[in-house]
Amino acid sequence: MKKTKALIPSVQQIAYDGAKSNNPLAFKHYNPDEVIDGKTMAEHLRFSIAYWHSFRGNGSDPFGSGTINRPWESGKDAVTVALKRMDAAFEFFTKIRAPFYAFHDRDIAPEGKTLAESNKNLDKIVAHAKELQKATGVKLLWGTANLFSNPRFMNGASTNPDAHVFAYAAAQVKKAMEVTKELGGENYVFWGGREGYETLLNTNLGREQDHLAAFMQMAVDYAKEIGFKGQFLIEPKPKEPTKHQYDFDCATCIGFLRTYGLHKHFKFNIETNHATLAGHPFQHEIEVAAAADMLGSIDANTGDTMLGWDTDQFNTDTRELTLAMVSILKAGGLGTGGFNFDAKLRRPSVDIEDLFYAHIGGMDAYALAFKIARKILAEGKFEQIVADRYSSFDKGFGADIENGKVGFKELEKLVLTKLGEPKLQSGKQEYLENLMAQYINNGV
Repeated sequence: MKKTKALIPSVQQIAYDGAKSNNPLAFKHYNPDEVIDGKTMAEHLRFSIAYWHSFRGNGSDPFGSGTINRPWESGKDAVTVALKRMDAAFEFFTKIRAPFYAFHDRDIAPEGKTLAESNKNLDKIVAHAKELQKATGVKLLWGTANLFSNPRFMNGASTNPDAHVFAYAAAQVKKAMEVTKELGGENYVFWGGREGYETLLNTNLGREQDHLAAFMQMAVDYAKEIGFKGQFLIEPKPKEPTKHQYDFDCATCIGFLRTYGLHKHFKFNIETNHATLAGHPFQHEIEVAAAADMLGSIDANTGDTMLGWDTDQFNTDTRELTLAMVSILKAGGLGTGGFNFDAKLRRPSVDIEDLFYAHIGGMDAYALAFKIARKILAEGKFEQIVADRYSSFDKGFGADIENGKVGFKELEKLVLTKLGEPKLQSGKQEYLENLMAQYINNGV
């Protein structure tokens, strides 16, 4: 492949300098080459760059136009610009040392006047992406389709009351699945950006959920047809842009998937900011997914708790990330998933260096949390306290309860004749909070 001129000449590949470094363009905790338990840290954390925020985000918000202008955003036509933009993206991926990236179809290729033209544009960009992946070793973590930006999707895609829109969405996802497979994508994500309702006055909720399930089943069937072996992921989100979305949180999605017999085909791509909008801590959503054996991947960001929408900021909260990492490691990790930085620069952060600072901070925070979580699990203090707290169910009538060997009558007799009044036992919450703070403050 022909070597192109650097589009980001002001920044070299980011090195690992260690925790005492003052270099803002160096990793302090993320050493991608460090081997832990037979795998490099890069292999453990599987960091991914979100194409839409990092290379399509321009700093615009509902109250103002874009503030970020990149030198590669010019050319004779949209496809030429898209090709140049992708060169810049892969240069960034390699310099930030991220092994993966993720995209929506309309992030990487411009939409045409017809579906056929859109597909033709996408094919050109995918061919270029394939060459760049081969040249750099960067892989595709997951692909997806943008079924929310175009006005045709104003009332949703698979839940749209117009069957024509449903058919268009199906055709777009078909193509997105094909290109994800062609690029070796390890997962495919479904995010229902407008799969919900604004008012029940014009909504047949049951029928829309039936249609959503039918759409998911079509995807499962087509994956088998084309031999796509990647993991299907659903990304729960409670609101924004619709008032109520059908993929509200992990528990809601589990109920939906089990109702329609789809639960064996899907896992979850959990986003921190979406968990917050649903009224849950990040760790809660991870635990719910893990308990159902449906933990798949992470969209690594955070929200501003003072605001009621999806602010998609880079997360540097060591405590929150350590709690999450403990739950992820206990669940056995993310499998084919990873930590995808679905996060964007703040509106005034207009320099290309800001994009590096942001990702360095996020990658270091997750790496530090990973190290602390491994130490917590190795020492086993929290797990022992939890085990002790539930130990009454390990033997005797407690074990009989879990094994379904007793009912109300037997338990009533035990309380009346033998057990009497239960003795209060401390949950040790304050002690555990202090212990967690000690781990985080002491670091590794």
